[in-house]
Amino acid sequence: MTSPKSMTIAKAINESLRTSLETDPKVLVMGEDVGKLGGVFRVTDGLQKDFGEERVIDTPLAESGIIGTAIGLALRGYRPVAEIQFDGFVFPAYDQIVTQLAKMHARALGKVKLPVVIRIPYGGGIGAVEHHSESPEALFAHVPGLKVVSPATPSDAYWMMRQAIECDDPVIFFEPKRRYWDKGEVDTTAVPAPLHRARVVREGTDLTLAAYGPMVKTCLEAAAVAEEEGRSLEVVDLRSMSPIDFDSLQASVERTRRLVVVHEAPVFLGTGAEIAARITERCFYHLEAPVLRVGGFHAPYPPARLEEDYLPNLDRVLDSVDRALAF
Repeated sequence: MTSPKSMTIAKAINESLRTSLETDPKVLVMGEDVGKLGGVFRVTDGLQKDFGEERVIDTPLAESGIIGTAIGLALRGYRPVAEIQFDGFVFPAYDQIVTQLAKMHARALGKVKLPVVIRIPYGGGIGAVEHHSESPEALFAHVPGLKVVSPATPSDAYWMMRQAIECDDPVIFFEPKRRYWDKGEVDTTAVPAPLHRARVVREGTDLTLAAYGPMVKTCLEAAAVAEEEGRSLEVVDLRSMSPIDFDSLQASVERTRRLVVVHEAPVFLGTGAEIAARITERCFYHLEAPVLRVGGFHAPYPPARLEEDYLPNLDRVLDSVDRALAF
């Protein structure tokens, strides 16, 4: 048995891709600059050198073509892992994803499977220009036929990528780019939790904070500050946006009786809206305050100098905690 290793989220994804390439000759990695360069964030660094240009494929700058090719490869029995270089670049491929990739299984009455993983670095916090800091997860979670996940830790980054590649359904894998360099322990011999199961990452009694991807760390920081003020906050890492593990979240809310949902995407019609509606339905007689949401504003992502004001931060999360506890 090997000991857990400390690695960044970026390195954990790299190790996961490497292991999948080693264990399954049908796994392919493809995208803009994923090969020779190793990706703009170096997440695929060294893979083309070790597995060759036929397994780790540098594609033209054509997102629709990348996803269309991945669909064709999956129809021929491969398991392609396609990278969209930045979140805002995915929209030229949106048609392929929602009208072909998401529909093929149902269209073929279950006879055709499309085991395609689409990696999308997403979210802000890196001082980038337009189209490089968006959070479009709700657009994909709304589409039947797609699974949508996002890791918050290196361990989840490793195991959730392995599980996504092994899944026979299309998986949109959102990678929190500003957390790429966060470190944590990864046990590559462990038994992973199910891909779509939420996890309580900090126990508490007064209120539940629910988040995924980049906002999990922010919520943990908020819980630590709240503890100094005598408040006990439970933090739930949702891990999956489609499907959502409402059972685990409901169990937490029934304990704490209050819920604040946090994500970077705009609050309007965001993932938090569905969560708020479902938990209100399920926990109506347990709730002591309305479900509150913290997220981005209903506006295009701003220039880098303004992104700190746009992104949910510690103060905005704690302000919503105060509002919920005041009821």
